Amino acid sequence: MVAKVSVVIPTLNEANYLGRTLRHLSLLDPPVFEAIVVDGGSTDDTIAIAKSLATAVIVTSSGRSRQMNQGAKAATGDILCFLHADTLLPDDAIAIIEQTLADPEIACGGFISLMTGSQTTRWGISLHNFLKTYYAPLLFHPILFWRGLRLLFGDQAMFCRVEDFWAGGGFNPQIPIMEEADFCLKMVKRGRICQVNRVVQSSDRRVAHWGPLKANLVYLSVGFLWGLGVSPQLLKKFYQEIR
Repeated sequence: MVAKVSVVIPTLNEANYLGRTLRHLSLLDPPVFEAIVVDGGSTDDTIAIAKSLATAVIVTSSGRSRQMNQGAKAATGDILCFLHADTLLPDDAIAIIEQTLADPEIACGGFISLMTGSQTTRWGISLHNFLKTYYAPLLFHPILFWRGLRLLFGDQAMFCRVEDFWAGGGFNPQIPIMEEADFCLKMVKRGRICQVNRVVQSSDRRVAHWGPLKANLVYLSVGFLWGLGVSPQLLKKFYQEIR
């Protein structure tokens, strides 16, 4: 029996990307059980696009953690997958998710994010993001690393069982950035966290806007300062939203 995977997509002014992502979801084999778009107050055509292609559309106040929690509450599947509006899953993603979570010792998983644009593939930054999944927990939480902690981020399309999500407390709505890393710290109490050896394709729009040098500097600074205990509210000031 194919797992019932509910895909939750938080959005805010994502009209440029959402349609492609939802159309791609409809081509997965096995198929997704449902695609839930949770919008945080878009002023473009995001909601109209979502209503035409998604299983369900929820409109709530902005805040990615809050939006993802709302989507999880509305989900009726057995497994949750949190997907960015500009990220494409592999065609067999549902099978990969099911196979990964068939191991009862694994509580949460995510993919390798390959950052791409219309003109280029960001190989260097993608490699750094892959390595960060391992070196960040090893550096800042070495004991938990050996217990199975890996730090996954939103563009890696994180997934977990519904019961583990709620047992772990969901995403903290008070955290405006690094909410996925905070979630991983809670989920490792439920089991190991796994980065599967498959790629999702994510937009490079932030890198294209900032430039590779600034992007790497921001990513490194935010990650290290978070690891040292700096407030996420302060870190958010360094992380400009790019649409």
